[in-house]
Amino acid sequence: MTDTLLIALFAFLGAAAAGLAGALALRLLRHRSLTLSLTVVAAVAVTAMLAGTLAVAWAMFLSPHDLWVVTTVCAMAAVVSLATALLLGRWVVARSNALTLAARSFGEDGGFVPPEAPGTAEIDALVRELAATSEKLEASRERERALESSRRELVAWISHDLRTPLAGLRAMAEALEDGMAADPNRFFRQIRTEVDRLNAMVGDLFELSRIHAGALPLSPVRVSAAELVGEALDGVSPLAREHGVRLVGERDDAVAVEVDAQAMSRVLGNLMINAIRRTPADGTVAVSARRGSDDTSVVLSVTDGCGGIPEEDLPRVFDTGWRGTHARTPPAGDGPPAGAGLGLAIVQGLVEAHAGRAAVRNVRGGCRFEVTLPAAPP
Repeated sequence: MTDTLLIALFAFLGAAAAGLAGALALRLLRHRSLTLSLTVVAAVAVTAMLAGTLAVAWAMFLSPHDLWVVTTVCAMAAVVSLATALLLGRWVVARSNALTLAARSFGEDGGFVPPEAPGTAEIDALVRELAATSEKLEASRERERALESSRRELVAWISHDLRTPLAGLRAMAEALEDGMAADPNRFFRQIRTEVDRLNAMVGDLFELSRIHAGALPLSPVRVSAAELVGEALDGVSPLAREHGVRLVGERDDAVAVEVDAQAMSRVLGNLMINAIRRTPADGTVAVSARRGSDDTSVVLSVTDGCGGIPEEDLPRVFDTGWRGTHARTPPAGDGPPAGAGLGLAIVQGLVEAHAGRAAVRNVRGGCRFEVTLPAAPP
């Protein structure tokens, strides 16, 4: 029993000495290549086994011949083991290098093409994470490009919309100043209309900036969806009569939501004003409020008779500044001032601020805007 303990002790001391030396070497070489680190690991494993075996052999006081045989056998086994470990290590390093080359595509075009050859479980897991990150990065870049394009269009359209009323205001002011206005009162009314239009445009821009900055103050209260629909119908009735458009309302008195009443009135008002302006005379604009199919949501919808939106334009309807194929110049006249293509962007921002979503789809003869909101708890 004592001999066995001595043999185990000598084997442990020899292997421990080799292991400590390898740990020190790994620490000194921790900033070097993976190939060198794997070489040191393989060498430590083989050397530890060799050192333990030789320590026991020398401690047993074998004959010189037997000691030479044991040493030779251990040395040959160590050489074969080390060579095999290095070959396998080169395979791991090759997969790592292939992954490094594939990861460089992140800085080039944002795409990621994983290596074709399979790797270890850890490398495969890293490949999956890089692929998922690449998809998220590409989606983020697409959103950034779309947002930048939207901003450029908004600046161009706002500049166009401001130039026209400002030029008209200047011409009317010069005519009044020179006494060339045949009907000054008409000029005063027109100036007031243009100022109201500009004021509405600036107000929309300020509202949109607060939405994007997350600084929009909301005061949610429990309110009936039918009440929201009724107020929206009352607010746009004069405009509907002016355009010769019929209004139809469908409401469920049992449906309630917790929203900022003023903000949601703005949402329905924007949708209905757009619908009335794009529906021909003798057409119909329908607004409804109903419980969603999952009983946890409320759907407010506005359906017009505009003839539909081109399919390629549907994804851009809620973009800032989007106006489709309609003329970009605000209409003149004494009607309500037109916006700068910000109404639907404000609608989407207000709805998302209430944890809801806004969508649009074509229906027969027109299109339907749907606002889905969480239903108020019982």
